[in-house]
Amino acid sequence: MIDYNKKITVDREFYPSKNIDASVESDRGRILSSPAFRRLQKRTQVFALELNASIRTRLTHSLEVSQNARFISKTILSKLKEKKGLDFYKLEGLENAFVSTAEMTSLLHDIGNPPFGHFAEQTINDWISKNLIAKLDSFETITKEHINLKELIKKDICNYDGNAQAIRVISKLQRLNLSYTQILSVLKYTRGAFEDKPKQGEKFDYLKKKPGYYYSEKNFIEKIQETLEVKEGCRFPITYIMEAADDISYLTADLEDSVEKGILSLDDVYNLIKQECEKEDEHYLLEVIQDRYEKAKEDEEPYQFNMFFTLVRAKIVSSLVYHVVDIFIDNHEKIFNGEFNYALLEFDKESKYYKAIKILQNISMKYIYQNKHIQTLELKCYAIINGLFTNYKPLLDLDIKDFEKLLRDEEIDCFISMRLLRRISPKQIVAYKNNIKELNNEDVKSYEILEWYHRVRLIIDYISGMTDDYALEEYKVLRALK
Repeated sequence: MIDYNKKITVDREFYPSKNIDASVESDRGRILSSPAFRRLQKRTQVFALELNASIRTRLTHSLEVSQNARFISKTILSKLKEKKGLDFYKLEGLENAFVSTAEMTSLLHDIGNPPFGHFAEQTINDWISKNLIAKLDSFETITKEHINLKELIKKDICNYDGNAQAIRVISKLQRLNLSYTQILSVLKYTRGAFEDKPKQGEKFDYLKKKPGYYYSEKNFIEKIQETLEVKEGCRFPITYIMEAADDISYLTADLEDSVEKGILSLDDVYNLIKQECEKEDEHYLLEVIQDRYEKAKEDEEPYQFNMFFTLVRAKIVSSLVYHVVDIFIDNHEKIFNGEFNYALLEFDKESKYYKAIKILQNISMKYIYQNKHIQTLELKCYAIINGLFTNYKPLLDLDIKDFEKLLRDEEIDCFISMRLLRRISPKQIVAYKNNIKELNNEDVKSYEILEWYHRVRLIIDYISGMTDDYALEEYKVLRALK
């Protein structure tokens, strides 16, 4: 039984609104006013530390995703209304909330991404596995429970992911107090970072392919899932819309930016797509680009680039939106229950749309992401992220008593630590203190392990929350490069 009244609600941690439209507008205002959202304007999409404002950032990408999500969600409502009427799905009166939640989820979906893009995620996990596991292993364990806790924490801290960090930013660092509906719609993957990744073919292997939340947010996520009647391992239905909107927005964006950057020319893009389509015997995409390329060539030289991508993007986005809407509606009950174990765009691998997507993705992978300029930027990112974590490592080497003294502004032998702690945002320190208050200090060994775990989260929160330019600036300052 599909009943959206059980999913789209006014429930939130504090001060719930009295009606759904007020709740939705409250969420919208909190998100758009959030400093974490504003910082997306200085975070990498593909090209790090880019000065050309026409190149996409995480912010401009998120705006494009939100528009796609708005288009998809409005089309879904229109089709459902034609099919059985919105009242049948208990969506009557929830239309605005349905669309707005999809739109705002899309604005939030990258809010946990670190500076310098996805390469930084790998860099963070690499540094932690090489530099912190020995410290974790050094904690004395008395019982099997302590041993299991250490193993759980080891998995959790070595699985930094922008999706999981987004939940932490929303709930702990920014304290946005969003509705449970809005928060759970951001949970793209349903596995805890402390859990093992399922093998291919196991239940929810797609929905759990990446970490969706950390151990530090485990109880909070479980509370929301229980309130909104979402079973363990299952997804919130509107999340599927955000994911499809995100996938659609990538298709021509990287190619478009690569032309703006001079990595590829318009003719290069056309010829590469044409060549790949002919090799794969793919006609849909070939027809789209052929027609638009010829129209662009009719225009004066300065406008060819804009004309080609505007026309191609409009055609592909429109076609893909109607394609994913059909899949959503055909699998509505499974999607509503969060059991649909696919991305909407990857469900029908025989469709012309899926084949077109794979061609565009392969071109981006071969000719953009492996470009020497991009990889040079990634090497700089590696040096900066590694350098920052190494600089702040003294705070993680302290024992619990010395760190408590630092928080009370008392001097300790490691004189550099006080100076490092004062550079960290007070909001992030408050989040750390709130987590510590929740711990059971009667079990001393568990308390010591979990205190250190939350201290690791504190350093990760600080560095992963930086913008590209601030991370570079902090790296230069701490390395005495300026």
